[in-house]
Amino acid sequence: MSTTIVTTPSSRAFISDNMAGASPQIAQAVADAATGQVLPYGNDPFTDGARRRLCEIFERDVDVFPVSTGSAANGLSLAALTPPWGSVLSHPDSHINHDECGAPEFFTNGAKLVGVPGGDSKIDPEALRAAVRRRAGDVHSVQPSAVSISQATESGSVYTLQEIRRLTGTAKEAGLRVHMDGARFANALDHLGTTPAEMTWKAGIDVLSFGATKNGAMTADVIVSFDPALATELAFRAKRAGQLASKMRFHTAQIDAYLTDGLWLHNARQANAMAARLGDGLKAIPGTGLLAVPEANIVFCRLPQHVTEGLLAEGYAFYHDRWEPGIVRFVTAFSHTADDIDQLLDAVRRHSC
Repeated sequence: MSTTIVTTPSSRAFISDNMAGASPQIAQAVADAATGQVLPYGNDPFTDGARRRLCEIFERDVDVFPVSTGSAANGLSLAALTPPWGSVLSHPDSHINHDECGAPEFFTNGAKLVGVPGGDSKIDPEALRAAVRRRAGDVHSVQPSAVSISQATESGSVYTLQEIRRLTGTAKEAGLRVHMDGARFANALDHLGTTPAEMTWKAGIDVLSFGATKNGAMTADVIVSFDPALATELAFRAKRAGQLASKMRFHTAQIDAYLTDGLWLHNARQANAMAARLGDGLKAIPGTGLLAVPEANIVFCRLPQHVTEGLLAEGYAFYHDRWEPGIVRFVTAFSHTADDIDQLLDAVRRHSC
């Protein structure tokens, strides 16, 4: 029996940046890692190289735990920060709250996710100040234990360094640890024009889910811990969760190549630039409405129904009507070109007439 595989042309794929393939440098690194014999479970030169590069970019020694998915990175990170009777404070729009099928609750053995509101999918500082103290010490209630922030957020906004420091300061005053979901870490970093150290441990972050899959890698993300006291627990939790890969070199060869010669920043820059180009173009088309100026590589806008239907009929792939009728999300990737964006804008104009 033959199987027909239907794919979306990369020039028309805007559902998510994980629709994109891999950077050639990363694909080559995996091929190179496929030859020869090395020790398993991360005791290999590829893993050593990735660990060194991560220490270099974060300007300090860090503990590194490669995993196969961002959900595993988030769940294991939060499990190391939160007891089963604890709560994780995050924005209601966060990926851990909406898109991980209860994985944080599973990995933490039952800790509760508590939403803390705020505009642009960012936690409001005053709302957090109230949340970290709510029913603290009350044996009848889950105890606030950790804060998780997404950088960039699910709506494409980016926390400033000042905003991060304010949230982490509030958390630390109340004795809570802080996790950063960095699925699009490089995109946020490019927008701010800062350093990885300034956006993480120098700003009060304890554990980072360092995303690479959405930005040119194949199957690898990394838990980066800035607190040596968490290393042993994270190691055992990763093993118990099936995330200690025997052929770890295929994960870490990707990370090593991703960080070599600034590839990860180059890819993020390209994705962000394409989102900015798309946002600028949409603003100039009558009948469309940009919900916010994109700060990373996500563009939310309003499109008339007939325009959405016309784009779908042409083979464009994107999320629509998931939030409310008429709301469309386009996500640009490192592989998109200016021609891809201009063709999409031309299609929107044609169907808007």
